[in-house]
Amino acid sequence: MADQQWFEKEDFWNNYGPIMFDESRWAEAPAVAEFVQKIAGLKPGDSVLDAGCGPGRISIELASLGMKVTGVDIIQSELDAAAESARDEGVELELLNADLRTFESDRKYDCAVNLYTSFGYCDTKEEDFAILTCICNTLRKGGTFILECTSRETAILYWTEGEEFERAGMICQTHFGVVGAWEGLRSKWDLIKPDGTKIEHEFVQRLYSAAELCEIMKKAGFSEANAYGDFDKSPYDQNARTMVIIAKK
Repeated sequence: MADQQWFEKEDFWNNYGPIMFDESRWAEAPAVAEFVQKIAGLKPGDSVLDAGCGPGRISIELASLGMKVTGVDIIQSELDAAAESARDEGVELELLNADLRTFESDRKYDCAVNLYTSFGYCDTKEEDFAILTCICNTLRKGGTFILECTSRETAILYWTEGEEFERAGMICQTHFGVVGAWEGLRSKWDLIKPDGTKIEHEFVQRLYSAAELCEIMKKAGFSEANAYGDFDKSPYDQNARTMVIIAKK
């Protein structure tokens, strides 16, 4: 059996989940869900696949708007957190523990999303391509896929060597480096708990240019893919806040 990649390990998410999904990330979720609804032209009762749903941040908001939402994640503890939050909010979610590299579904969804920089962490480009192919296969003809991700361009635009901040009761120290010819972004996150205990983790995110990723998505089965600088479909230029790719099956 192959060694687990870091994002497959429960311990990582138990330690770093509260840092990654802090109050500000939860606070922005309703607006992001409304953008998804508008972009994909969704109406109550339409089906959405949240590919890499984590603790259900976006899934819950989409369900609150009346969508039938399926959240898929490889980490059971994240799905358990999503289920608990959904109960608290009084919405229904279908939550599946599955690997997006091999995920299959008999249902054909109206929309799929992969948000908050959840793409590009696999060891190989082939695995990234497999994820895009599997997501495409779950969509109905004419369905919409929305991917938000750090790109090569945005990594350069917002480059920093690191910072220190306090979040979730811990001191966070980040250190960043470039891999190859901007082929990847190396990130090292050190967490210092109140008792002085230090946790360290380092990972690399593969960086695609927007144009490159749009072409890859077409090869994965999408009929079109276009890049924007935010969820409001603003231009993907020097003022881009992030990279949002909107693709059609």
